[in-house]
Amino acid sequence: MVTLQTPRLILRRWREEDVAPMAAVNADPEVMRWIRDGSVRDGQQTRDGIRAWENEWESQGFGLFAVEIRSTGELAGFTGLSVPDFLPEVLPAVEVGWRLGRSHWGQGLATEAAAAAVRFGFQERGLSRIVSITQVGNDASERIMTKLGMHLARETVNPAGGRRVRVFELSSDQYVPTAR
Repeated sequence: MVTLQTPRLILRRWREEDVAPMAAVNADPEVMRWIRDGSVRDGQQTRDGIRAWENEWESQGFGLFAVEIRSTGELAGFTGLSVPDFLPEVLPAVEVGWRLGRSHWGQGLATEAAAAAVRFGFQERGLSRIVSITQVGNDASERIMTKLGMHLARETVNPAGGRRVRVFELSSDQYVPTAR
């Protein structure tokens, strides 16, 4: 079982007690605004998502981590690595992504968590390239991608929903580990 720690966070595999707090994150329209078509997700959809993320850990050796606040034990959301099957033109690729509840926005937690996931991907899983994909207009996510050292590689359309997206990328030879 892979567990990563940062100064403020624990990135770990999923537990049954994570379903309800993650479902609350997924039920917030503002959180979901930039995710696919913007639809919120209910408890069963969240449970199914967590099951799929755990299966990806088993099949790929990486996946999405539950992000826990070290000082309180509260589930903040997720970060981690996944295969972006929804955008075939970038494959083969591994994407770093994140989703945190609104109460955790604006504190640098997404950047801290994503940086740990990128470091894990390059240093522990030997990935040669990591991408991150966001809808055009999601400036907050683009700022995180830039802080991770990523650069804009292309702009395209997500075939699943027709929304314009930007693909950022970072190769292992461009990667500079942070001090965390």
